[in-house]
Amino acid sequence: MKIIIPGGSGLVGQMLARAFTKDGHEVVVLSRNPSTSAPWRVVEWDGYSRGSWCGELEGADVVINLAGRSVNCRYTPANRRVITESRVNSTRIVGKAIAQAARPPRIWLQAATATIYAHRYDAPNDEFTGILGGAESDAPDTWRFSIDVATAWERVINEVSLPHTRKVLLRTSIVMSPARRSAFDIMLGLARYGLGGHFGNGRQYISWIHEADFIRAIYWVIKHDGLEGPVNLAAPHPLPNREFMRELRNAWGIRFGLPATEWMLEFGAIFLRTETELILKSRRVVPGLLLKGGFIFQFPAWPEAAADLCRQWRERDQQPGKA
Repeated sequence: MKIIIPGGSGLVGQMLARAFTKDGHEVVVLSRNPSTSAPWRVVEWDGYSRGSWCGELEGADVVINLAGRSVNCRYTPANRRVITESRVNSTRIVGKAIAQAARPPRIWLQAATATIYAHRYDAPNDEFTGILGGAESDAPDTWRFSIDVATAWERVINEVSLPHTRKVLLRTSIVMSPARRSAFDIMLGLARYGLGGHFGNGRQYISWIHEADFIRAIYWVIKHDGLEGPVNLAAPHPLPNREFMRELRNAWGIRFGLPATEWMLEFGAIFLRTETELILKSRRVVPGLLLKGGFIFQFPAWPEAAADLCRQWRERDQQPGKA
């Protein structure tokens, strides 16, 4: 297959590009900062206007649009504008380029987020009965902003008419990878230094997916031609933060971790220039469509996934310079 990955220079994009290249597929990453050192082709684009990159779509099999400014920042007015525009504009221009292609890609996988679902503890959110967020009476303004971004992001792709291209929205949970600077790497770092206790009240659910299952799920979505619209990419067993961190400590071999109260997290978020939503919102998301379609997870439960990720992290750490 020929696979085009706009915004593929980030952690998830590199993860997919490596896997596709290893499997013998032709990968083209669209990036604002093209590099010649990657083992796949990198083509320059700006994320909002047409250019020579549009020619790469001709005859391509798959487009996986991952473009968008990271949400790991303070939600200042300026950052909110950049976060929203980077997602909406890149999605809109990809849609226009596909619509104008003489031989358009047969499938467009558009990055979305599991954050679109409501903050809740009572029941999991799947694609059939899940409750979208934004109407929670106790949700902070920053949480509602994330919902606004997620819904605007999805609205753009839904408005584009592409009769020859299947469109799938990837509502992705936290992808757990042993790579440096990944979410797992950060959480493990806290645990290793004795700070791996629960965050806040510890009741908030963490939805996650192992890197291996994420890649396998992308292949599965590509293969199943009848699949369109939102698809949750998450392991089938999300669990509360308190249990999640306990199992992470067990996997590493640490018996104790200091908890962090909400005020401590708020203070730390200011210092680290991020938002507590990323760790305090309860994301109880399950993969209804994947399970209904017969997808089999290699790592359905967190204890086994954490053990595997810790093993990979140790192996990687013994090889300096490896990510």
